[in-house]
Amino acid sequence: MRAAVLVADGVSARNFLLGPLGRELHRHGDWVALHGLRDGYVEERVAPEDRPDAEAPLGRYDEAPLAALLRYTLLYGHMEWCGTTSMRHNLSRPVRGSRRHRALHRAARSAGHAVDGPRRLAAVERRHAAVVRRRPETARLRAVLADLAPDVLFCTHQRPPEVVPAVLAARELSIPSATFIFSWDNLTSKGRIAAPFDHYLVWSEHMAGELTRFAPDVTRDRVHVVGTPQFDSYADPDRLWTREALCERLGLQAGRPLLCFSGGDPGNSPDDPEHLRVLLDLVRAGAIRDDAQVVARPAPVDGGERYAAVRAHYAELCWSPPVWERHPGADWSQALPTPDDVDLLANLTHHADVNVNLASTMTLDFGLHGRPVVNLAFDVSDPPPFGIPVWDHYYRFDHYRPVVELGAARFARSPDELAAHVSAYLDDPSLDAGGRAALAELEVGVPVGRSSAAVADALAAIAAGA
Repeated sequence: MRAAVLVADGVSARNFLLGPLGRELHRHGDWVALHGLRDGYVEERVAPEDRPDAEAPLGRYDEAPLAALLRYTLLYGHMEWCGTTSMRHNLSRPVRGSRRHRALHRAARSAGHAVDGPRRLAAVERRHAAVVRRRPETARLRAVLADLAPDVLFCTHQRPPEVVPAVLAARELSIPSATFIFSWDNLTSKGRIAAPFDHYLVWSEHMAGELTRFAPDVTRDRVHVVGTPQFDSYADPDRLWTREALCERLGLQAGRPLLCFSGGDPGNSPDDPEHLRVLLDLVRAGAIRDDAQVVARPAPVDGGERYAAVRAHYAELCWSPPVWERHPGADWSQALPTPDDVDLLANLTHHADVNVNLASTMTLDFGLHGRPVVNLAFDVSDPPPFGIPVWDHYYRFDHYRPVVELGAARFARSPDELAAHVSAYLDDPSLDAGGRAALAELEVGVPVGRSSAAVADALAAIAAGA
């Protein structure tokens, strides 16, 4: 088998290039990377045993106005039809940007309202594909794929519009395509899948059910449960440091409790700095053990500037931003991960005593290590950022309800409850272990550490026509 692996952004590079997928693909043959990353990134950052046999540039996709209108019509129409809690929230948010951008979205919202059903959406999708198929980017990628001659095209992320020309080019060449559903919330909170893929790789049977529910044209035989490679590093003993080594790296003391505050992206979690301030005040006041150390890790998409006042006021805070390449003025999607950050996160999730976050995927990351999690569920702004209380907003989202229902975390509805829950977990980290295990079983259908192998096996089966 020869697989062409399309990597459109940095997060996909973290999940698929900086893990063991490459060596697993080599078990079945060779593979090539079709990517838009900077020159030299693969050679510098990817381990020799995981590198592709060849690289090809994805190239820039200059989306035509009609293609953009149709794509956004699909996005809005899909969210209107599915109508999940988080989709309704996304539909209610104002569109910002230039006058031209706002006009485009107004037109797409109006059109989307009229096509909110599977048959009409499918018709618009065919029209969108016809427009993109005529683009020069599609012709160029058709030539690239004809030269590479892969047996399967694998897109590591189902949402970026940049993947559409490659998928349509592959279809014209009779090369089967597959995509990976990037995150546990994507099917219930994001828009329509970007392209008409032939196969879909998902985390779990739970996600497979979501996919066939929200994409009724996708039959179950085209869905493959493979877990998610983003967690494979957590099962790699070669990446694991001692607690002492981690604390030395962070300038902390191994014998004192370690609390990790995980930030979200600024758009969805605008109050993160104030929530962090509350946590630090509770430690200072002794409401949480006053020897507890707090390390804050913002999201990779967050430059961290919004935390400046908190960092200046609390000298005891350990600030640990993700170790990603970011260039001034570049869009966050152009940020690129490093192997050092993969190691750092693996060890932070393994050694931290308690994690604190606002409805984040980090609940899964820490829970997979058996580490307890406290979710922030109280307001620090009046009015709240999205007009309703934090609890009624974040913890009603479809993808996050299992965390609540399974008791996989504790929910702090006030600063006092935050102190009480963190203190309880410090006294007994085994509390709610059953809920954490149940969540992992529901959301991650392949044992941690085996997902990259499962992805490679699924791609080999697709290439063989199985």
